[in-house]
Amino acid sequence: MTEQLKQHRDQIDAIDEQVLKLVNERAALARQIGSLKDDGVIYRPEREAQVLRRLQDKNAGPLSNEAVSNIFRAVMSNCRALEKELSIAFLGPLGTYSEEAALKQFGLGCGAVVCGSIDEVFRTVEAGLADYGVVPVENSTEGAIGLTLDLLLASPLKICGEITLPIHHCLLSQQTDITQISHVFSHTQSLAQCHEWLSKTLPKAQREAVTSNARAAQMIHELIAADGTFAAAIASKRAAELFGLNVLAENIEDDPKNTTRFLVLGVHDVAPSGKDKTSLVMVTKNRPGAMVDLLEPLSRHGVSMTKLESRPSKQGLWDYVFFVDIEGHHQDEQVNKALVEIALRASLLKVLGSYPVAVI
Repeated sequence: MTEQLKQHRDQIDAIDEQVLKLVNERAALARQIGSLKDDGVIYRPEREAQVLRRLQDKNAGPLSNEAVSNIFRAVMSNCRALEKELSIAFLGPLGTYSEEAALKQFGLGCGAVVCGSIDEVFRTVEAGLADYGVVPVENSTEGAIGLTLDLLLASPLKICGEITLPIHHCLLSQQTDITQISHVFSHTQSLAQCHEWLSKTLPKAQREAVTSNARAAQMIHELIAADGTFAAAIASKRAAELFGLNVLAENIEDDPKNTTRFLVLGVHDVAPSGKDKTSLVMVTKNRPGAMVDLLEPLSRHGVSMTKLESRPSKQGLWDYVFFVDIEGHHQDEQVNKALVEIALRASLLKVLGSYPVAVI
């Protein structure tokens, strides 16, 4: 047994040395490619999506496709850092799901720019104080994040990518007895995502919304009342580690498939990757059947619409803007034809960005 163990470990050591050599060869090539670029853009989401899809297609296991993606995202992140360490803005403090999404997409080879609000993420990237921003846009349980949609309408930033992140909530506290919890703090969306669990497990606990899950975890130690009442936060396991809190319960979200979609924001367009999505915002002319007429070119040109979301325009009573996601890149022939026709029919059409469909 001991000899067999040694043989296996020796083989692993030899493979590790090969992997190290090959990774450094890859990094050297990536640096050479960087020197040939003339536009200054280091992050190429379309190229990284192509790499991950190709490797997943070739993956024979036993590693899962998600594990393969995690490994090669880390490799690409560190190769990028040889050219420049990108700075990524997200809603803070550290420990938010926005930070998790940023880490998933960009890896550890980036600098964090922690923002106090979603608005600040937009402003930070617009001002050039961060290379990219990561913001939540919708949740599979609670729907769209209205603030993000409103900011997209007004902002000059482009959508450069999307990230899908499974959300698993935990109940965190400095206490160890869940029956003592009288107040629960978290982001509004997280409180809603755990509504049934809270109603069943902590029916008398008061629920209070704060700016982020991690902010709730951060403030818990300040909210232990002298009269024997105690507070808890709904946040991630990472937040528990960062702020030294006990995990009283795990996976308390009502929907086990609870997932949040995040957008990557930047100042440049993204080239086609072969499997893309385009996000639009449009305003119809005020006449009967205008919305049907506006969307008709998509059907005629064979372009699939995957999302339609309305928001008040804030320009007049009962006026709305419509946020639409479609399959394909705006440079694709059929997509381009449809958009040209929509532009003629709409009172406003803004392409928010074309970007690769999220890779797990």
